[in-house]
Order: sequence, then C-alpha cells, then structure tokens
Amino acid sequence: MTIKPVIEQDLCIGDGICETICPEVFEIRDDGLAYVINQNPSSDLTSAIREAIEACPTECIRLEEDE
Repeated sequence: MTIKPVIEQDLCIGDGICETICPEVFEIRDDGLAYVINQNPSSDLTSAIREAIEACPTECIRLEEDE
C-alpha cells in the first residue's frame, strides 16, 4: 500500500505544525501556506504524517491510499 499526503490549500492557514512534525514531507512556502514536498514518502514516515494530520488545526491534510 502506498500513501500520498494531500493538502487542501483553501483550508490551510500556514500554522506550520505539519512542517515541524514531518519536514521530510511538508514545508511552509513564501506565500505562508503548507505544501507537500514529497509525493511518495517512504513507509517509515507514515507515523509522522499521521501525527501531522492529527495536529493540523484546520484539518486540511488528508491521505490518499492506493493498494
């Protein structure tokens, strides 16, 4: 199974907690919004990605999972 993190840009407030928790996958750019910088993260990052999803104050991050 592969996972792909996705950020709903219209909901993002640029809090930055996702980047703090998992900088290998998320970054805050100059426009103040979070972006996914690793479209195909390794499975060892799954726990950190899920933690970032749970910590997001606007719940703008989700995972798309493929079999």
